Amino acid sequence: MGWHELLWIGRLLVLMQLVHGVVGWGKDGHYAVCKIAEGYLTKDALATVRELLPDLAGGELASVCSWPDDIKWYYKWHWTSPLHYVDTPDFKCNYKYCRDCHDSYGHKNSCVTGAIFNYTEQLFSAYQGYSPQLSYNLTEALMFLAHYIGDVHQPLHVGFLGDLGGNTITVRWYRRKTNLHHVWDTMIIDSALKTFYRSDLGVMIQAIERNITDAWSNDIPSWENCGHNQTVCPNLYASESVRLACKFAYRNATPGSTLEDEYFLSRLPIVEKRLAQGGIRLATVLNRLFNSEVKIARE
Repeated sequence: MGWHELLWIGRLLVLMQLVHGVVGWGKDGHYAVCKIAEGYLTKDALATVRELLPDLAGGELASVCSWPDDIKWYYKWHWTSPLHYVDTPDFKCNYKYCRDCHDSYGHKNSCVTGAIFNYTEQLFSAYQGYSPQLSYNLTEALMFLAHYIGDVHQPLHVGFLGDLGGNTITVRWYRRKTNLHHVWDTMIIDSALKTFYRSDLGVMIQAIERNITDAWSNDIPSWENCGHNQTVCPNLYASESVRLACKFAYRNATPGSTLEDEYFLSRLPIVEKRLAQGGIRLATVLNRLFNSEVKIARE
């Protein structure tokens, strides 16, 4: 790695300390989603994923799952910022693609669900061959898709427009001043790691994987199902998220409130289940893309 690359990384780290905005699950959350997904890939899908990954990934999808967060601060990638979330009307607690999937300038399809459809279509075109004349950067498509499937499972990435998915709701997480969105992106996971998992993300992922094979095993078919033989169904994922945002994220989290054990312990199971669902669904989508002929529709 040359000094130009090191300087770029250094500037990025400084910038990420200064700029606060929508960043999806934190690095630990995105790593967990992709690590769970890796364990459910078929042999063919895993081989294709490793073929597409950049060399710096070392053959591990999870290692690059935060890449879309790392790059969006740079001018070249500013256009990706709206692709991490979709805002919904305040207090309606529902999501509709045609109504909600646009950026602040009104550009249609510029939201997290639109991005999931787009990058799924790009990979589909290459591996199912229905538009062989099209040329895409499939490595980027894979990394964007993996990241955005994680994002759409974070409930406040389908939060209310009026508070920007909880970003403008200032709260305290125990003694630390923060905002509600950041609580769900990072702080619930951080507190869980310290409280229950010896500050070891691998131990937390193993616990979630045990729940997948035990407590949630009967739910897996419904998590994987899209209906109508579709490859991916982000509208379903987004609808789940906004309902969870209303029922759990926003509840008892008014501006200025202090969130402590009661909030943490009752919301942690929601966070862990969404990480599990994101991982299972990411694996299912990649298996469909790289194993059998399927179709995509925006509904």
